[in-house]
Formats: sequence, structure tokens, C-alpha cells
Amino acid sequence: MKIALIGYGKMGRAIEEAAMQRNHEIIARFDSKHKLDEEILELADVAIEFSRPELALDHIHACLENKIPVVVGTTGWYEDLKEVEKASKKNKTGVFHATNFSLGVNLFFQMNRKLAKLMNKHLEYAVKIEEIHHTQKLDAPSGTAITLAEHVIKKLDDKETWVNHESQNPEELTIISKRIENVPGTHTVSYTSAVDSIEVTHTAFNRKGFAEGAVLAAEYLVGKTGIHTMDDLLKF
Repeated sequence: MKIALIGYGKMGRAIEEAAMQRNHEIIARFDSKHKLDEEILELADVAIEFSRPELALDHIHACLENKIPVVVGTTGWYEDLKEVEKASKKNKTGVFHATNFSLGVNLFFQMNRKLAKLMNKHLEYAVKIEEIHHTQKLDAPSGTAITLAEHVIKKLDDKETWVNHESQNPEELTIISKRIENVPGTHTVSYTSAVDSIEVTHTAFNRKGFAEGAVLAAEYLVGKTGIHTMDDLLKF
């Protein structure tokens, strides 16, 4: 495949390495110094977008308008997902979005759903989510933490929404965000009672798992239309 990288920071470079290991060609690298050029973009079979939350939506629409399927790893734009879905259908071009492309994290998502379903009958346990990332991560909470929270809220009858601070409101699910130098990503969902606690944690050692997942998503997306996620790729 011919791949255009939109966003060429640490994650973009990791994706480049993973793509080349799978014998794909990187035909363009767009970043803050090299703005998106639609004439070059048109040469790609697929684009992989890992940039900034405030730029992602414009990048997605540029890809769709040029009939280039796009894999989106940037989070913080999901309130416009319906708009993107409409544009995807109009242009008959695929969009693959995920808050996390790691196989391990997506298995973790499945465990989180099952655990929350079990814990719904045990209100003596208070649930909390903690996420830790490197200091360069711009959004908080992480998209992965938000996904975990949304899964928990769907399964726990007493939870209505999540908040990004400590909360004693029983209807609110607490997410605590921490930023520490050189931490690729750690997420913990905990259930704590007066006598014990239950925790499930996913810890990333590096960016390789995320990068490989993004490339697999790009391979999957070529030739498809509409909106796709990791659940489709992994056939959960």
C-alpha cells in the first residue's frame, strides 16, 4: 500500500517503521512543518491520521473529499462523528477510528465490559478509572479512558456520566488523569469496597503495539466504505 501519514511525531514515526516492516510505502509525511497537500494526498491508497484534536476533523474531511480512506487515531473530535459518517457515505470512502489500536487494549476493553456486568450487582464496590500517559499527550482524559468509562456506564445502573476529577457523586464515574515523563500508557479500572479491591490494568511498554494495530487497520480499510472500528477488525 501507499500510505500518507498525517501527523509525524513519535507515533507517526512508529507507524512508519511498522508499515515499512510490512512492505508498505510511505509516500507522504504531513506535520506542523509540512502542511496537508491534497495533490500529494491523492497518490495514497490510505491515510493514517495521528495529529492534534483541533486538526483531526479537517484532515478527515480532506481525505474523504479526495476519496482516500483514513485511519484516525487522534481523539477529541467524536462529537462530530455523525457528521463524519455522513461525509463517509456521501463520498463512498471508509473511515476507521479507534481510541486505541493495541490488540492488548482491545482485549482489555472486552474484559472491562464483562467485569462491569458482574459488578453491577455489587454496589458496595466503588468504581474508578486511572490513566497515566507521557507529558506530551495533549488530551485528558485519554480516549482509551473515555472508552473504558463509556463501557462501564452502560453496564452499571447507578452511573450516568464520567468526570475527569475525584467525585463522591454516586452517579458520576471518576477518571483520574496523570502525566509522567516517558510513560506510553497505563490504564486501571478498580472496584473498591470497605474490605478489598479488584483491579484490572493494561500497561503499554512502548508504542509498537499501537503502531502495528494502526497499520493492520489501514490494510483492513482499503476498499471498504463507511465507519469501522477495532471491533470490526478483530471480529469481537
